[in-house]
Parts: sequence; structure tokens; C-alpha cells
Amino acid sequence: MSVPELTCEEISALLGRHPEWTLAREGKAIARTFRFKDFSEAWGFMSRVALLAEAQDHHPEWFNVYNRVEVTLTTHDAGTSGGLSARDARLASEIDRIVGN
Repeated sequence: MSVPELTCEEISALLGRHPEWTLAREGKAIARTFRFKDFSEAWGFMSRVALLAEAQDHHPEWFNVYNRVEVTLTTHDAGTSGGLSARDARLASEIDRIVGN
């Protein structure tokens, strides 16, 4: 079953609420890079996000090198070919809460 995609207005509102996130993949995703003091702090962040993602059954795409974590959020079953959904907006809000934004 397809998940409803966010409208252009909803995407604009999402980015307004979360200005550190940027559109990626031709508007089908949002992305943000986080930098931490060290690897341990980055890993702790990833662990907290992983628990949230699992509880929401919505998992980020991410890349980690030492103190940097790059997170991309998209809903693969949104619309006809994937895109942004309320799931992404909810997880971005929770991630921002974890880092104090």
C-alpha cells in the first residue's frame, strides 16, 4: 500500500520548521549532516535514532565516518516512486529533538 507523499506546501513547511535539513534526490528526500565531538558521541546519536526508527518502523539511510553522521530520510513506498511523507517529517522532528534543535 502506498503512503501519501507530502505536498509542495507541506515540504516547504517541513523545511521551515527544520532549516538544517535540505532537499535531496530531486525533492524525494531530506538530508542533514551532524558533527559530534568524537566517534563515541556519534555512535550514541545513531543508537538513539535507531531505537526511534525501529519503534516507528521507518529507518533512515545514513553514513558515518568518525564524528560525522549523514542522515537521509525518504519513504520508499510513498506515492508511485518514493518521496517524502509524514513519516519523514516525524522522524526529522525526533532527530532534531535528540540533538537539541
